Amino acid sequence: MVRYLDERDRVPIQDIWAYQPYTEGTVWGTDEGIDEDVKWLGPTDPERLGYSTQKPLGILERIIRASSDEGDWVLDPFCGCGTAITAAQKLNRRWVGIDITYLAISLQKYRLKDAFNIFPGKDYQVIGEPVDLNSAKQLATDNRYQFQWWALGVIGAMPLGGEQGDKRGKKGKDRGIDGKINFSEDEKGSPKSVLVQVKSGHVNSGHIRDLHGTVDRENATIGVFITLEQPTKDMEKEALSAGYYTSIPWNKDFPKIQILTIEQLFDGEQVQMPPAHGTFKKAERVKKEEGSQSELGI
Repeated sequence: MVRYLDERDRVPIQDIWAYQPYTEGTVWGTDEGIDEDVKWLGPTDPERLGYSTQKPLGILERIIRASSDEGDWVLDPFCGCGTAITAAQKLNRRWVGIDITYLAISLQKYRLKDAFNIFPGKDYQVIGEPVDLNSAKQLATDNRYQFQWWALGVIGAMPLGGEQGDKRGKKGKDRGIDGKINFSEDEKGSPKSVLVQVKSGHVNSGHIRDLHGTVDRENATIGVFITLEQPTKDMEKEALSAGYYTSIPWNKDFPKIQILTIEQLFDGEQVQMPPAHGTFKKAERVKKEEGSQSELGI
């Protein structure tokens, strides 16, 4: 099929793509060749997930539309917060995403759940995560920070400190906090927090006392201690002595200090708390595309 430039109603997409910040009065898709699917992610853009190198979804959609057909495979070997695989899922492509950090993997899981309501193990497979106690121990031996991020992801906690894509872990003092889960219980949505510590080495009752002190100091509600080793009787007594947090809306008491072993997490146990809310920024819902294939036109 032959197309002539004078038959087009707009300038063809060029081989250099530049997207510009949105300003009031901007008209996307004008004769300047700026397409409405490629625009700058501003600091408060609803698409933003807090990942420093996040790309606009529109630019990945354009690349995938132009270079593949529905049902084709899309590979992103450094997928970060998952923009490329989100675009591939939206455009009915099959996809493989690879990343070196469990922090990125956790973010991708949440993004796919929020955007498409799909879940690991049911709708797609995650390869390389610990699947039993022995593989969890191996991860802890290989890299304790990756073990920490993986364990936090299992309970839905946001890791604190470190950089996205950085396999070295957090820098500086952590004040006894490795992760946090947020929830709210009133109409105003006043945030409450669950603080999480993860230990892959030897543990004792002093760690539980320290966590209790951290929860009080930070004005948090609940403290969770995740351990690869089995807790001692003294640790369990120390946790029990911290008492309970009473949730009036849920009419339920939750242990103020909780100990969870990795073995218990594999058995499906989770943190005892009111429903989490606002821990991770919620990704926008994405509707899978139906329609014809786009072309570059260059």
